[in-house]
Amino acid sequence: MKPNYITLSIPVFFILIGVELFVSWLKGRSYYRLNDAIANLSQGIGQQVTGIFFKTMLAFGYVYLYNNYRLTTVPGTLLNWVILILGVDFFYYWFHRMSHEINAMWAAHIVHHQSEDYNLSVALRQSWFQSFFSFGFYLPLAIVGFDPIMFATVSSFNTLYQFWIHTETIGKLGPLEWVFNTPSHHRVHHGSNPKYIDKNHAGSLIIWDRMFGTFQEEDEKVYYGITTPLNSWNPIWANFHYWVELWNLAKRSHGLKNKILVFIKPPGWQPAELGGIQHPKEIDISHYHKYNLINEKILNIYAFVQFVLILVIASVLLFFESKLQYWQIVSMVAVIIAGLTSIGGYFENKNWAFGLDNIRLVASSYLMSTMPFPWLRAVMFLFVFSQIWMVILMFKHLKRQKGNSGQTVSGTAKSV
Repeated sequence: MKPNYITLSIPVFFILIGVELFVSWLKGRSYYRLNDAIANLSQGIGQQVTGIFFKTMLAFGYVYLYNNYRLTTVPGTLLNWVILILGVDFFYYWFHRMSHEINAMWAAHIVHHQSEDYNLSVALRQSWFQSFFSFGFYLPLAIVGFDPIMFATVSSFNTLYQFWIHTETIGKLGPLEWVFNTPSHHRVHHGSNPKYIDKNHAGSLIIWDRMFGTFQEEDEKVYYGITTPLNSWNPIWANFHYWVELWNLAKRSHGLKNKILVFIKPPGWQPAELGGIQHPKEIDISHYHKYNLINEKILNIYAFVQFVLILVIASVLLFFESKLQYWQIVSMVAVIIAGLTSIGGYFENKNWAFGLDNIRLVASSYLMSTMPFPWLRAVMFLFVFSQIWMVILMFKHLKRQKGNSGQTVSGTAKSV
């Protein structure tokens, strides 16, 4: 069975994030915020665990075309590997570019651009559904005759290359900037500055942007994120909010043609009767601020601890999936998504987070007791402890919330 290079690289990802955190501390810079970083990593975890159900289906198209309609069988020579590397990167460029120019594809890709920070955790902020759009772009390689294993390997390493370019700790890299995608080039791509939008779509090689007119040099301060900020740490909402916007826009649009165009036109397009194309506005620097709700420190600590536990469970699922029963896989994905959503709720001071988390902890405790790994069953007690901790925090939070409400009413009465 072909190794999953992305999954195997997860420990390296976290080591490099740790290195970047250390570098940011040495420089006295704030590259990371706890809520944003966990939101980013939550999207990555969600993409990996939901991908368990999609990967076979999505690979089927490539394998089917290769087995039944390939023009030839491309041998695995060094030259052909180089050609495949160029081919994968070329088709990635066009997939990525179309993901910014077609609303339905942008609805899936937008997740990767929602963070208002720029660090290595952003590289792991991935849409749970983007692969439904991406795989079709590579099918010509199957028809040409590139073996599915060769393709999967090159595609994985093309993805892995893009991890390191999500950083502000590395400046410009001289002559390398002419050929390769670099941190500077990719910072531009993540900018919400009007001049940076829809630029530098490269995967590994920047040559495609230079050839097809989408290259932009980094020559002004980058403001990261999307033009209409998400303003939420909820991973489910992050994956669906733009679909909701498109649906609502389609409902308000007159005529079937306009309703369809909503999904295939570029972001910002609207029918003429609704105002026409909306162009991005310049950044209002004087009023610019990042979404960053202030909540209780102890809740942040609790959320971080729970995130670590969820990460452990997700790692077990990804590495030992073949040893688990299907109902266990489905249940683990469900409790992982529920846990990540609860953490987002805690960061937003949502009372519903406690209720959802309570259900998740009970389910997780039972699920751990069914695991075929004795050492993992010990984690069950951590979930039991977490539930006690969570209940205590809930009562303290609600009591404090009630007290603050009383103070507000009292203060208002005095001013009146």
